[in-house]
Amino acid sequence: MGEHTGGLGADTGRAPDPDPGEPFLGRDAELARLFRAVDPASADPVLMLVGDAGTGKSALLDRAVRKAEAGGARVLRAGGSEAESSLAYAALHQLLRPVAAEVDALPERQRAALHTAFGTGPEAYDRFRADQDAGRAPAAPDLMLIGVAVLSLLSALGDHHPVLVVLDDAQWCDRASLDALSFAARRLEGEPVTMLTGARADDQLPGFDRRLPTLVLGPLDPTAAARLLDLQPQRPTGRTRQRILDQAGGNPLALVELTRAATAHSATAPDAAGPPPAGPLPLTAHLEGIFAARLTGLPATTTRALLLLAAMDSADSAPAVLAGLPRADDEAWPPAEQAGLVRRTGRDVRFRHPLVRSAVYHSASPDARREAHLRLAGMLRDEPDRRAWHRAAACPGPDAAVSADLERTAARALRRGGHAAAAKALERAAELAPRREDSARLLVEAASAAVFTGDITWVEQLTAGARARTDDAALLTAAAVQTGRLAVLTVRHAVVLSRLADTAEQLTPAQPAAALDLLSGAAVVSFYSGDDAQRHRVQDLLRSLPDDASLTDVRTWVKAVSDPVADRAELMRLLPQLAAEARTRPERLTTVGIMAWLLDETPRAVRAFDEAFDRWQTQGALPEGLGGAVAWAYVERGRWDQAREACARTTAVGRAAGLDHAVACAAAVDATVLAYQGDAAAARARAEEALALVDPLDSRSVAVYARRALGAAAAAAGAHETAYDQLRMVFTAVGAPVHHHASYPALADLAAAAVRCGRRAEATAVVERAAHALADNASPRLRALISRARGLLADPEDAEAHFRAALADPEREHWPFEHAQTLLDLAEWLRRRRRVAEARGPLTAALETFRRLGARPWTERARAESRAAGLDVTDPTPDALAELSPQQRQIVRLAARGLTNREIGEQLFLSPRTVGSHLYRSFPKLGITARAQLRDLIEGPLTAVGPEG
Repeated sequence: MGEHTGGLGADTGRAPDPDPGEPFLGRDAELARLFRAVDPASADPVLMLVGDAGTGKSALLDRAVRKAEAGGARVLRAGGSEAESSLAYAALHQLLRPVAAEVDALPERQRAALHTAFGTGPEAYDRFRADQDAGRAPAAPDLMLIGVAVLSLLSALGDHHPVLVVLDDAQWCDRASLDALSFAARRLEGEPVTMLTGARADDQLPGFDRRLPTLVLGPLDPTAAARLLDLQPQRPTGRTRQRILDQAGGNPLALVELTRAATAHSATAPDAAGPPPAGPLPLTAHLEGIFAARLTGLPATTTRALLLLAAMDSADSAPAVLAGLPRADDEAWPPAEQAGLVRRTGRDVRFRHPLVRSAVYHSASPDARREAHLRLAGMLRDEPDRRAWHRAAACPGPDAAVSADLERTAARALRRGGHAAAAKALERAAELAPRREDSARLLVEAASAAVFTGDITWVEQLTAGARARTDDAALLTAAAVQTGRLAVLTVRHAVVLSRLADTAEQLTPAQPAAALDLLSGAAVVSFYSGDDAQRHRVQDLLRSLPDDASLTDVRTWVKAVSDPVADRAELMRLLPQLAAEARTRPERLTTVGIMAWLLDETPRAVRAFDEAFDRWQTQGALPEGLGGAVAWAYVERGRWDQAREACARTTAVGRAAGLDHAVACAAAVDATVLAYQGDAAAARARAEEALALVDPLDSRSVAVYARRALGAAAAAAGAHETAYDQLRMVFTAVGAPVHHHASYPALADLAAAAVRCGRRAEATAVVERAAHALADNASPRLRALISRARGLLADPEDAEAHFRAALADPEREHWPFEHAQTLLDLAEWLRRRRRVAEARGPLTAALETFRRLGARPWTERARAESRAAGLDVTDPTPDALAELSPQQRQIVRLAARGLTNREIGEQLFLSPRTVGSHLYRSFPKLGITARAQLRDLIEGPLTAVGPEG
């Protein structure tokens, strides 16, 4: 029977199918919605099903599964388990175990990533031994590659049949599995794959935000609740009936179970006027009490078997455990089945609902629970992680050996990329460590692992626990650094900076190196915030620290991040030395690249990022501080496809970790590229997403970047008044920059919009104020942008000198889009002055650059100006490319280089099917019929880009 009619779904794995003839009350609309979702023509590839315990989620999912199977779908199903929530990739392994052969058919890197995550297969073993023999820490799998592998696998399964993925009790799934599945879920559009996820209403699933299509199961309406009572074997009446209706609150499970309880009471006390009085317990506690009452009078063998089943990890645990349970046909089970506690199907014995498991487990004495866990631990000698957790559950107090077992479990989880599982194991190990010093150390290590979950509250709790256990300065400093490492990626900038700065100030006298580490994080927060008072505090604290030659790189970082303008001369002097040192320490290449970007040394920044990605994979589990600099540098350098790839990775990681600020940064950069490429609607959507994720007053950097993107989108659409309004918001009412670094590059675009909407005087005041503030500290790039702005705003007879000044430095070509904009401005000015012959050279150069970059609106403007200047601008191939979407252009260019659909999918985080679909739609627009024609078609534009992209 289903949840609505008195039956209880399984607590883990797939529940037995309810009888199709059973009545299913009050859920017609919800069932119809689920049936639409599993229809291959459904527009929503993902549907969240949320509701309280007992509302019928599992029963509804069962019906959807039967509907999908009847339509020929391949169903993959997994159920979350509280006990397995600490085991990395447990739910994903359960989901994919039936398709192990298809996993082995994946491309080598994807297959190896999954085997490493599961700790299975020769790749995982060989990788572990290689790391061990080399004396290095085992490398964690690439989390994004695991997500791509899951996506590729589901897509490949869809080649043969529609696929339905069902994740029940997802609130109990381990974090690593949720990260991988949410990654795939966001990329299922166009795939013959549907994902249904059932979860408790009050639980937030990492990566599965409520912006996804969501079906909420509320209580049954009074009519359906009354009908459900009428269908029970003994229909309640009178005061008993009303009391059940009142207490159940429309919860189907409560309606059925309270009826059963009342019936049982009437059978044992026929003279009673009604059910026993019920106290004001929460509904779930009341139901657990009802189930626990059914244990009374059961044989001792049945009680022991039930407790052992309740203490198990899941119904699909190791064969050794299953062998230790009584068989399904054993005489221990019929009494439990008659009491409505379990259901036997074939060789399986399952609880009828998670609340039954909970009732059985918690009603047992502590000694009985410990005995059950010790028995299970003895059966699991070949599964050290599960064994360690069962030993821990059996511990009445501190135990050094069990604590060490859990520490080893954490190490294995980290090797598989299971940061949440590792942190949980270390946290429990700390609770069991006999010595306070060991407990504190383990809590700090737990915080280090928890950083990569993005859960700042948990990290703070772990570090607070460490502080309560030790006075060890080194450990306390490590705890503070771990908290700061994650805190810089959150949106709580004012709170975080104050905490980091206060701690740095306290540590300055005794531990200046640790204080400087914290200050480096505070500098990043001050950059994101853009609050001048916060920046000045960072600078004041830096001046209070003693000079130490061994810490020059960190001091330089803090200076570059907190004020790249005022200290530019000194920073430029130090940058070559830091870059040279980074060649032997590739982990510092990204840091050097970010500093170079802050100083407007974009070519050097891009070289550093390229070398970092070649020599040392910086794509870790979290975006590093100021990681958006990588994408911005690629944008400025004209490598827009790579910028969008960087944004895609940051978005995927940030969403999985719940780091809204990282996602907002990536959205703002992505919006800018989309605007430049002429996709104004998509650019606006991404920019508005960025603004919705942050408080603009607490994250001025994101606010400014998003406004710049909105300004570019409006300009691309010819809405110059709107463009000006957006760009004017990048500066304060009096014309000062809203952000000390992000505002200045908008000066020229502000001037261009102002000229076209009659706001010349106001824009001139802003530009001149910025020029005065920057003075001699302006980078060559900013000087050129100011010169372009002055040329646009000047009287016609005075404009040429400013445009020529903006183009004078040959280094300006390192910012190709900005350089081409200035060339076009100069050419337009020359043509209006009837110097047509002189205008043709800059027009030709500008048009070529815009075409190469795929800047469609500016290409059209330059083409129109070129025709007016008498130039022949016939160019069918770039026009064909311009008809493609930005993502299609990325795919076409990679395909032209000879990459397969799978290889392209790995780079762009798409499934091979999606890649193939984009190519199929692109070929007619390009006027070709075969993939082999792509190279000849694209070779010209690719060659023109050159070695820098």
